[in-house]
Amino acid sequence: MYSKAAELIRSARRVCAFTGAGISVESGIPPFRGQGGLWNQYDPKFIEIGYFHEHNKESWALIKEIFYDFFGKARPNAAHQAIAALEAKSMIKTVITQNIDNLHQEAGSKNVLEFHGTASRMVCLDCRQTFTANSIDLTHLPPECPNCVVGKLKPDFIFFGEGIPEPACSLSFKEAEISDVFIVVGTTGEVMPACMIPAAASQNGARIIEVNTSPSRFTENITDIFLQGPATSVMTKLLASIG
Repeated sequence: MYSKAAELIRSARRVCAFTGAGISVESGIPPFRGQGGLWNQYDPKFIEIGYFHEHNKESWALIKEIFYDFFGKARPNAAHQAIAALEAKSMIKTVITQNIDNLHQEAGSKNVLEFHGTASRMVCLDCRQTFTANSIDLTHLPPECPNCVVGKLKPDFIFFGEGIPEPACSLSFKEAEISDVFIVVGTTGEVMPACMIPAAASQNGARIIEVNTSPSRFTENITDIFLQGPATSVMTKLLASIG
């Protein structure tokens, strides 16, 4: 199966990697859903946009704890690095990620579409200025906007009740039109509308290589080659097979 997947990638005109929470689990970031998921430990209302506006300090206490104190310690793993290596070889053109952890960029990927935004950046909801997250003092919550002082700062990822950001949304669906191979890594295929992207790619004739620890909603429906196992070991083997 690895040799067949490697040949598909080598002979492809355009390859896109599409990643979900499963690729970052081995970096210490738990998934949001399922066994061991964050939503089994926390009520996700703290990142509902209405709750954020009405209970800003309480919301920010959990945002800091989860997305900056905890997630901030994560580092890219071998799967992120393998994708970056394939991009460096011009074998992967674009990475579409549902993750907000910035680990693809830290691993060296350059052309990354962050479908759900990123925790590495913050935006002021009043003056609309953006800032790198590591430049913001989170000692006192909620944090102040360095530009206008009075505005609410928000991590630049989507909260429940917000739409998918542009141009990431349009560009991601464009990749589903123009790519002839999709490498789908570590996603259950349950989150809308992100799960529509690999499905659209398949409908447009792309071959789907799926990397997952267990079958997903994609496996029996659109997957052409299923490489089962942890993302780090599978992507390392796939990279070696490609050569």
